[in-house]
Amino acid sequence: MPERSADGAPRPQPRSPTDLFIAFTRLALMGFGGVLPVAQRELVERLGWLTQAEFAERLSIGQVLPGPNVVNLALMIGDRYFGLRGAMAAVGGMIAAPMALVLILAAAYGGLADIPAVSGAVRGMGAVAAGLVMAMALKLLPTLARNPLGRVLWAPIAIACAVAIAGLRWPLLSVLLALGGLSCVLAWWKLSPPATEGEAGP
Repeated sequence: MPERSADGAPRPQPRSPTDLFIAFTRLALMGFGGVLPVAQRELVERLGWLTQAEFAERLSIGQVLPGPNVVNLALMIGDRYFGLRGAMAAVGGMIAAPMALVLILAAAYGGLADIPAVSGAVRGMGAVAAGLVMAMALKLLPTLARNPLGRVLWAPIAIACAVAIAGLRWPLLSVLLALGGLSCVLAWWKLSPPATEGEAGP
């Protein structure tokens, strides 16, 4: 049965694993310097397979799992629609063509790395990638309005994370375990139903 949006209309979804493979190949080839901003635009805005909130939720899960975030995201989306076949098709589209392209570019870069124009272009692409990630973060910001922590809690945690990683240069894994663990505990506490008088004891 097709999924439906809030107004009751059928939501767009891939018709086959081939659709998944093509979509993830497209976004992978468009994502030079960072695939996540392209994934957000393709999956949410162009294809409509996910809402902004669903994208943010799956991205959050993908970030705490081992492996590249966008590959974890592809696995979850593929599995959602076609199970194991969908997961394999999505991941295949995500890595097949980019892997071949990266091998070709790596071989070419080995002979061109000393040319100032090439090294400057690589640094410029890094700045563009950072801008794309910041733009994606701003687009996902409204989804935090429904976060169970509430602004009073999630805003300081987000600021502490940015300061620890970008300012203090602390290891990403340490920050993830500390602040991520704290966030999970706080979310569990906020979502736990209040104890009734009978459950509280005599």
